[in-house]
Amino acid sequence: MTPESVTLVKESWAKVKPISDQAASLFYGRLFEVYPEVKPMFKGDMTEQGKKLMALINTAVNSLDRLEPMIPAIKDMGARHASYGVADGDYDKVADALIWTLGQGLGEDFTPAVKDAWVGVYTVLADTMKAGAAAKAA
Repeated sequence: MTPESVTLVKESWAKVKPISDQAASLFYGRLFEVYPEVKPMFKGDMTEQGKKLMALINTAVNSLDRLEPMIPAIKDMGARHASYGVADGDYDKVADALIWTLGQGLGEDFTPAVKDAWVGVYTVLADTMKAGAAAKAA
């Protein structure tokens, strides 16, 4: 992640955050429409799940310039997700739904540079979570 990509992610997230409830609804709607096989992994109130997702993204975005101390917690989250049945390929499905959602929420502000920045950030976080899952399985 470059400082420029961190800045792009933070600036674009500031535009999405005020519509986070709508973004969460768009995200899960897209995820379940395109990848219905993941729906059984989600149990309980999806509105509450959406709030948790948006809070998690907010924490991650706000920590991008000091990510190193967060790595153990991110790996632990990956291990927990593995216990819910999340496989490595599921991260690509989430990425697809997230990038689509950001495009919907940001409209013309979702430039190729902003998209690339989000893909880069998501990839770092997802790879760290996968490493946590792999370490738990070992």
